[in-house]
Amino acid sequence: MGDPRKFKSKYSGPGHPWQLARIEEERILVREYGLRTKRELWKVSSKLKAFANQAKRVIALKTGQAELEGKQLLGRLHKLGLLPGGAKLDDVLALNIKNLLDRRLQTIILKKGFARTPLQARQFIIHEHVVVGKRNVTAPSYLVPVEEEASVSLVAASTLANPEHPERSIKSKPKATIARAAKEGFRGRKGGRR
Repeated sequence: MGDPRKFKSKYSGPGHPWQLARIEEERILVREYGLRTKRELWKVSSKLKAFANQAKRVIALKTGQAELEGKQLLGRLHKLGLLPGGAKLDDVLALNIKNLLDRRLQTIILKKGFARTPLQARQFIIHEHVVVGKRNVTAPSYLVPVEEEASVSLVAASTLANPEHPERSIKSKPKATIARAAKEGFRGRKGGRR
């Protein structure tokens, strides 16, 4: 018979399909953060829009419930490391897509020096070489809360846990080197994505 559920889309794509400036921006972000498709970028963008819409709605309302929802939203964004402790609802509207992309597990693995390129970080996550706390996380898009960031590491039983492993990178890489490695990793594959 089939599954009676109706799956909802987790993102909304661009309003107009052929805008050169937007396409170039998306291409740069996909390359820099090692995203597999633009759909991943649109999911992050939709999540950012949802935060902004919730903040706008709470700002417009002047009830006790709106005040409670505002505190909950700010607390959630503070736990994710997107806003500082004393932030206001107006600060939610100032967030951009790079703030959310920097909190993804894939980006944190790269920044910690466990991988040389964003695509390699993605591969380590999908192949179950990464743990957050005591659990394996196989989703590169997982938004890492601040309290879990210190517990992100490689599985102890994995061969990648050895710092001398040939696929591991040197821990102290400047940001310029990471960005250059991301571009090289993107271009280095035969018949890479466009």
